[in-house]
Amino acid sequence: MNIKNYINGKFEDPIHGAYIDNYNPSRGEIYGQTPNSSKEDVEKAYKSAAKAFPSWSNTTLDERSKILSKIADLILEKLEVLAAAESKDNGKPISLAKQIDIPRAASNFQFFANAITQFSSESHESVGLNAVNFTLRQPLGVVGCISPWNLPLYLFTWKIAPAIASGNCVVAKPSEITPMTAYLLGEICNEAGLPKGILNIVHGLGTSTGQAIVEHPNIKAISFTGGTKTGAHIARVAAPMFKKLSLELGGKNPNIIFADCDYDKMLATTIRSSFANQGQICLCGSRIFVEEKIYEKFKNDFIKKVAELKVGNPSEETTNIGAMVSKEHLEKVKRYIDIAEQENGKILFGGNKVEVRGSENGYYLQPTIIEVSDNNCRLNQEEIFGPVVTVMSFKTDEEVLQLANDVKYGLSATLWTNNLSRTMQFSKQLQTGIVWVNTWMLRDLRTTFGGAKESGVGREGGFEALRFFTEPKNICIEYE
Repeated sequence: MNIKNYINGKFEDPIHGAYIDNYNPSRGEIYGQTPNSSKEDVEKAYKSAAKAFPSWSNTTLDERSKILSKIADLILEKLEVLAAAESKDNGKPISLAKQIDIPRAASNFQFFANAITQFSSESHESVGLNAVNFTLRQPLGVVGCISPWNLPLYLFTWKIAPAIASGNCVVAKPSEITPMTAYLLGEICNEAGLPKGILNIVHGLGTSTGQAIVEHPNIKAISFTGGTKTGAHIARVAAPMFKKLSLELGGKNPNIIFADCDYDKMLATTIRSSFANQGQICLCGSRIFVEEKIYEKFKNDFIKKVAELKVGNPSEETTNIGAMVSKEHLEKVKRYIDIAEQENGKILFGGNKVEVRGSENGYYLQPTIIEVSDNNCRLNQEEIFGPVVTVMSFKTDEEVLQLANDVKYGLSATLWTNNLSRTMQFSKQLQTGIVWVNTWMLRDLRTTFGGAKESGVGREGGFEALRFFTEPKNICIEYE
């Protein structure tokens, strides 16, 4: 199947006819082609967005809200088709796409359909000076949204929905590895009655299409989710142009387990937080620190539960762990496993590629547990982004807090304890943008989302996203 760009409400081939192969990771086979769009394609998308902006930015909030709600409804109506496409493109179990990815994409549109009607600005009465100040929140114009391959439609819509809800027009690039659901979203937008030019989707490589979006002089803001190295490059290009930036980058998240936790709940959740989506979620708890009192018990129970996970074709409902997203990514993750011994690590379970019957050429890998004794090893310091976790014991609160913070990343942390004082102290002192206590991935879309240190710049979610995609303007009126 050949995917096309979505520009001005129409599906178009790339101007120069350049395409890249699109792979089905569960089979290791090419199943279609994706445009590798050029500067000219991005410019065409920009012109379409710029032409649509004056009208769209002046629509009523009610009108925008109704269109976004309609998009949300259509996503849910097409759940089966979208989930199948996501699973085929990404390699994730179809059950996961049905339960999480596609419903969350619909929720993103519905949330911002509601949020824009409640988004208010400030006013200040200057008592004694006969003056009043109020703030306008005005859309920026044309903005760029660039999303990753691990949660394709989920994160694509997380950026697009607040951008168009707040009156902007968008030039968006999904990952070239997982383009299918973004392509299908264009059809949904047309069916929902989104006016032409509001959303434009250009497909292609980051080095060509993504670069053209970032360096475009009239695209006012960039919202990007992806690797820290790419985020740093975007910042270097965009900063001299004074673009607004929201960068949600990598993570190396600690999962801190104390002996006083609810053990059964912790164990079940830790299986999920370690290996959901083949560990290809920036929020996965990839460094597991366990209090010495329960360390041996945890190891034995954790290994037993992980051994029960089924690695299989993502189209099967019983599959727990599907295919890695690409051959290149599979090899990258496998190289980290292969250096475990050099890092004084011990593989407790997994570590091998898996051959799935009927999908022998697919990119499958066992969930892997590696015991380490030094937090400074590469396995604990570098983002692996796969079904690989390390385990390490600790004795004191002070020790594990130091271990948890001793990385360059600061996206999220998970804390398992029933000690309220400890909960408050750790929540304050952990150097991350998100702390989950006795849970994982429990999200309220009203809350802010983002990281500290090299995990990013800015915040997404709730009104923070609407603030990012608008510019405040203060108006001062003196009266007699």
